[in-house]
Parts: sequence; C-alpha cells; structure tokens
Amino acid sequence: MESMTITAASATLDKWVRLVQAEYRESPGLRLTKRQVRRFWNLDDDTCDALLEELEASQFLRRGHDERYVRTGVM
Repeated sequence: MESMTITAASATLDKWVRLVQAEYRESPGLRLTKRQVRRFWNLDDDTCDALLEELEASQFLRRGHDERYVRTGVM
C-alpha cells in the first residue's frame, strides 16, 4: 500500500510541475515568493516545498536574492 501512496504523490507532484512550468512559460516575467506560489495554486506547505525543490533541482526556476522564484535564464 505504501508504494501506491508514493506513486500517487509522485504523479501529483509531476502534475504540479507541468502546470507551474506552463504558467511560467506563458508569463516570462513571473516572479513569485514561496507564499505567493502557495496562494496562487492553493497548495499545502509540503506540496509547495516539494514542487519548488523539484523546479530548482531541474534548473527550471531559481530563487533570487529577494526570495522570489523566477524562470532560469529570465532576467
């Protein structure tokens, strides 16, 4: 049963990753704090943390000095 939960959680995270990537692609100047990401997509803390960690690890997003997440390569 545990592996089903992990698989479901991974599928959910993958869905959020694709959705957030699409939003950032459509709005190149998008710069959001972690709090704004949580509110914008109505995420719980754990999902938001995992999502942002994944997006940073894949180098799709980077966190600036102002703690806002911006798409990598976009100034």
